[in-house]
Amino acid sequence: MSNRPKGLILDFGGVLTTPLLPAVLAFERREGLPQGACLTALYKDDEGVRITSDLERGAVSQTEWNEFAGKMLGVSPENLMGRIFGDLRPEPLLIDAAAAARRAGIKVSILSNSVGLAPWDLYDGYELERLYDVVVISEHHLLRKPDPELFEITLKLMGLSADECVFVDDTVAYTEAAEKLGITGVHNQDPKETVAALSELFGVDLATA
Repeated sequence: MSNRPKGLILDFGGVLTTPLLPAVLAFERREGLPQGACLTALYKDDEGVRITSDLERGAVSQTEWNEFAGKMLGVSPENLMGRIFGDLRPEPLLIDAAAAARRAGIKVSILSNSVGLAPWDLYDGYELERLYDVVVISEHHLLRKPDPELFEITLKLMGLSADECVFVDDTVAYTEAAEKLGITGVHNQDPKETVAALSELFGVDLATA
C-alpha cells in the first residue's frame, strides 16, 4: 500500500472490550430469562429499537431506558444497563494495538454509540481522554452511528480526510456506513485477526510495536 493511512478510529464496546453478546447471555442466565430475551425485547421490538436509538443520541437517559427495558424484560430496572454488561472486560490485544499505533505516530480516536453515562458508565476506568487523541461519544453530539455526520465530526476533530482513516467496529452495518464515506472499514470479529489486518494496512506490526 503506497499511501498508508494516518488515522485509526475505534469503536469502544466489542472492540476495546470483550464481545457484547456473551455478556448479555450471561445476564440472561443470572436473571433466569430465556436465551435471546434481550435481543427480542430491545432490538427486534419497534419500541425497543426506538428507545435504544434515542438513548444513543442522548434523547433519553440511561435511567429512563432502564425503566423501559426492565418492564419489557420483567426484571428490576435498578442499574439494569450495568447488570446487562457487567461481564464486559478490557480487550488487551486491541488496547495494546491502539497504544502501539499512537507510538508509531498514528492518530487514534474513539467513536462510540453511547449507552448513557449514569448511573453506569461503560467507559469508566479506560482513561479514554488520556490514551486517545479524539473521543467522540454519540450522545454528546445528539447523533448515533451510522449517521454520516458523526463520522464527519470525528474526521474533523482528527484533522484528517476519510481516505486517510481506518475504522474498526464489531457491527458490520457501521463499517459499511464508514466505507460509504471513503473510510476503510475493518469488521472486528476476532481481535487477533483485526490486529493483523490493521498491521497490514498501516505497515506497522501493532502486535509487537
